[in-house]
Amino acid sequence: MISNPAQQAVDAAITSRRSIRAFLPTPVAHEDIAAILQVAARAPSGTNTQPWKVYVLQGERKRQLSAAILAAHNDPALAAQHTEEYAYYPREWVSPYIDRRRKVGWDLYALLGLGRDNKAGMSAQHGRNYEFFDAPVGLIFTIDRIMEQGSWLDYGMFLQNIMVAARARGLDTCPQAAFTQYHRIIAEQLALPESETVVCGMALGVADLSKIENSLITERMALSEFVKFVE
Repeated sequence: MISNPAQQAVDAAITSRRSIRAFLPTPVAHEDIAAILQVAARAPSGTNTQPWKVYVLQGERKRQLSAAILAAHNDPALAAQHTEEYAYYPREWVSPYIDRRRKVGWDLYALLGLGRDNKAGMSAQHGRNYEFFDAPVGLIFTIDRIMEQGSWLDYGMFLQNIMVAARARGLDTCPQAAFTQYHRIIAEQLALPESETVVCGMALGVADLSKIENSLITERMALSEFVKFVE
């Protein structure tokens, strides 16, 4: 197999993508955000339905959304009033999925010096999601409620395209399902029409590589664990 510069660049953009949990305040130019989203929009979708809608938040509007969500997240009684609109994770966890979930969680907390009994510390770290981990750009993604499961699958390819296109420009991201719990607050803050469902959020910016949490590199299965060549 002969590699070429184009293949190497694409492979590097894909394999260097990580979920970054601390960002520098370095601004991201409007032109770069627009270019990333325009490239990402080449994602395939069934019969070219293109079901994605994106809200780009910066500056004061991003701070307002973060403050509104954190006010609920930091109050257990208020947080309990907010539930996800759709099930991102399975209702019942089984191996090997629960094992992988636990490992990434404990690996992150260990880096941050958070013991298993430090519930307040874990909650505070989870709350960092709602500040987009200090990234200068926060993205909120929605989909029309009328769309079915196939369009949600299409949406995943669009999100992946954003993350890969960001890496090609030296930027980093963190896709965030955590925002789905507070979809009612997001809808109010962004004046979303009732026809739209919040899919997820995403932080976009320049990684702060001085932060210990950004040293976390998650494992991936060996090819033999998830591929069967049928000949």
